[in-house]
Amino acid sequence: MTAPLTPPHQPPNEDPWQKAQGAGSTAYHAADAADRTETRTELKQAAVLTLALAVSGALMGLLWLWLSPRVPLIAGESAVFLKDTEGEEAIGADGTFVLLALGFGVVSAALVFLFRRRGGVPLVVGLALGGLLASGLAWLVGWSLGPDDVVAQARAAGEGATFDAPLELNARGALLAWPVAAMVVHLGLTALFGPRDPEPEWVPFGAPYLPGDREDGPEGGH
Repeated sequence: MTAPLTPPHQPPNEDPWQKAQGAGSTAYHAADAADRTETRTELKQAAVLTLALAVSGALMGLLWLWLSPRVPLIAGESAVFLKDTEGEEAIGADGTFVLLALGFGVVSAALVFLFRRRGGVPLVVGLALGGLLASGLAWLVGWSLGPDDVVAQARAAGEGATFDAPLELNARGALLAWPVAAMVVHLGLTALFGPRDPEPEWVPFGAPYLPGDREDGPEGGH
């Protein structure tokens, strides 16, 4: 006896479920690779944004030094006194810092939104962190380039001479003005003008959904 032969015209044993699984696995890996690439791009952009904002804090520090009112002091025999005891120059310096920080925060948030409307968590974190670093650098630049130490100036000026007090930031909470303003403005712009996600298609409850199905039901309306 001979073994039964396979009919010559028998179709190959193909499982459509396995083919569908293989296609789905390929699509999943492609989407996962695209997500990782997008995440790396966002992290790079966030790092560049943080560095750019931090460096721009030097410009704010120079403006703060230029626009802030000076606090006049008088050198006495053994002490230093305020020339105008009712003056508000010290408060004016803090107010100038806050106004500049708010302005820089609004501008930076608008530029970031125009550069990348889709936003993203890394970009928002970079915006906040960069604003905070920029505020700290602005404070350091204004303080270091401003008038010298009080004792040194009093000795150099002599008794009865008038000189300017060092530029100081008394309200340390002003350092948060830039990042807070940037976050609020960016959130508002994203909510008003940001791209919208497409609405999901409606599928009847309990009905299997296939990619080729039309909106009129799983049977295509027949």
